[in-house]
Amino acid sequence: MIGINLLPGTGHKARRSSGGGLPKLDISASIASLRERIRDPWMIGAVAATIVAVAAVGTLYVTQSRREAALSEAEQKAVQDSTRYASVLRERERAEAKRDTVLRSLNLIRAIDDDRFIWPHVMDEVSRALPPYTWIVSLGFAGTGQAQQAVTTLPTAAAGGKKHHVQTVIPRDTVRIRVVGNTVDIQALTRFMKQLESSPFLEDVQLAKSERATDNGKEVTQFQLDMLYSRPDAELVRRVPLAVSVR
Repeated sequence: MIGINLLPGTGHKARRSSGGGLPKLDISASIASLRERIRDPWMIGAVAATIVAVAAVGTLYVTQSRREAALSEAEQKAVQDSTRYASVLRERERAEAKRDTVLRSLNLIRAIDDDRFIWPHVMDEVSRALPPYTWIVSLGFAGTGQAQQAVTTLPTAAAGGKKHHVQTVIPRDTVRIRVVGNTVDIQALTRFMKQLESSPFLEDVQLAKSERATDNGKEVTQFQLDMLYSRPDAELVRRVPLAVSVR
């Protein structure tokens, strides 16, 4: 009998497959079939968007994972450093507190020593600068020196247990001096002011008042000078030992 194959190629494949082997997969035919099935542009766009979204999510995940690992490592290192240097910082704070306390005490002693002889310095400088034909009627000063006012050496602790910074600078009161006198020579008054201004213990010499007056029947110029007491550097102060003989 003669058989006619209406499907070309199937007979050859059937004969080859009937030889007892597994059916062979035709990849090109499968791809062609898939192309024929996927012809919708919306389907293609959805598949492309899905692929892009998956790639973006993967990239973000990897990036965030690396960043999290880096931050965790930095945090661990910071905690270790903080634990390691905590005791060092506490010791440093204690040392600084002791240093500031000692420095404040020294500054307080220095301030008291500088202001012990305000009045002798003022009288000495005024008498040294006084020119001829000029005399002093009254001499006084207003203000408290460091040796006369109470200043605590150790400040009280701050409320709430907070760290209190020790102020090492000792505040000093401004000492104002007023000189009232008479002169028969107006140029002598000018020299008197210049010599007072050149003194290391006096500054800001100002002529507050000047008027004609009569003293014991003589015409004089009565003046009033206002100035400030200046605390010079220790190198400019000459100290003389005081010796007292006891019988």
